[in-house]
Amino acid sequence: MPAVAHPIFQPAMRIISAITNSNPAVVTTTFDHNYISDSIVRLYFPLGFGMEQVNKQKGTVTVTGLTTFTIDIDTTEATPFVVPIVFPEDRQNAQVIPVGELNSTLSSAVQNVLPY
Repeated sequence: MPAVAHPIFQPAMRIISAITNSNPAVVTTTFDHNYISDSIVRLYFPLGFGMEQVNKQKGTVTVTGLTTFTIDIDTTEATPFVVPIVFPEDRQNAQVIPVGELNSTLSSAVQNVLPY
């Protein structure tokens, strides 16, 4: 069976508006993230946002609210997260990017909407 060009499920990148210096870290997104607990995400912090020590690390999400979740990454020693005052047009925002999930999340799938 060929790959589906435009699948129904597309993991959503979200912009980070805040992240705590704690273990586990608490991440706040700019709008509803729609993640489910046990999803695996990668953190991405461009230059100027801080948190360089945990940039591109992956961790497991535990949802705590519509725009918040904890991630099993220790950020206690990382430089604090900041949103730059001067934001060049070519710079990206700090992001959280889904990269996978634990098998237990398959129990959340209740309807198969694929055409085959």
